[in-house]
Order: sequence, then structure tokens, then C-alpha cells
Amino acid sequence: MNLIIEIIGTAISLYSWVLIIYILMSWFPNSRETSFGQLLAKVCEPYLEPFRRFVPPIGMIDISPLVAFFVLNLASRGLIQISGWF
Repeated sequence: MNLIIEIIGTAISLYSWVLIIYILMSWFPNSRETSFGQLLAKVCEPYLEPFRRFVPPIGMIDISPLVAFFVLNLASRGLIQISGWF
């Protein structure tokens, strides 16, 4: 059971880094239109979209990725707690 939890925790960590890269790409013009940017969009947008529906932007700044990172952090901490039970 701990192996499964460790694999899921690693996947969450890797996904967090993918989100960071995807979000930083928004700072560079046309970087999301590249094939790499489109691949990251296919991976990241389905997760970010629900947060964008409920978290309004503040001016021109989209803070929904911060909420998305918070949720991933909670999931990771939850896994740590669950692994302590086993």
C-alpha cells in the first residue's frame, strides 16, 4: 500500500512541476503555441479549468493556479497522513 501512495505522491509532485512550467510559459509570447506548449495545455488545462470557473481573476492576474497548487498540496499532505495509517 505504501508503494502505491509513494507513486501517487511522486505523480502529484511531477504534475506540480508541469503546472509551474505551463504557467511560466504564459510570460513568454507565443510559447504556448509551440508543440510543447500545446502538449502541456492538454495536460494542464483540464485540471485548471474548474478553478478558473470559480476563482475570478484579480484585474489582469489569474490567481486560479495558486488555488490549484493549494489543492495539490492538500492532496499530497492527505497522502502523507494516509500512509501513516498503514
